[in-house]
Amino acid sequence: MGASKTTAKVLQSLLWWPSLFKDAWVFVKTCDRCQRVGNISKRDEMPQNPILELEIFDVWAIDFMGPFISSQGNTYILLAVDYVSKWIEAIVTPTNDAKVVIQFFKKVIFPRFGMPKEIISDGGSHFKGAFSNLLSKYGFIQRRGLSYHPMMSGLAEVSNREIKLILEKTVASNRKD
Repeated sequence: MGASKTTAKVLQSLLWWPSLFKDAWVFVKTCDRCQRVGNISKRDEMPQNPILELEIFDVWAIDFMGPFISSQGNTYILLAVDYVSKWIEAIVTPTNDAKVVIQFFKKVIFPRFGMPKEIISDGGSHFKGAFSNLLSKYGFIQRRGLSYHPMMSGLAEVSNREIKLILEKTVASNRKD
């Protein structure tokens, strides 16, 4: 259980004495069973959430990055991440509107990866309206989070961060490369 958990259990029982923390540490270090069993690591535990069976390229998370300083007229990056393989597709674009998203799916995602079953996005206006109509037309499920609330499309947000770090390391400050 460890010294900190032992101390917490004692405190939860509404007990306390001046040398509680030191005594808990000594108790755990001298406890034969504690030393034999050791700590149970997280990787030894069973997962607590249900396992979803997904096929590769069935579920995509999408998000826009930017605006950035203009480079050849482009100020945004549209990013799509496959939930199973973590494969990333990205394009640079001058705007962040629904038309760009629709063209991206029609010209990149559909021809290369087939029709996904589900699209996960934030609640941005570029993922509503015309884009939602396209998804309905093909029978996709769209899960939208709240605007400016990145928790729903967490995988896309993590990929955004990674791409931003790569760009910071590889693109010169004058943006000419």
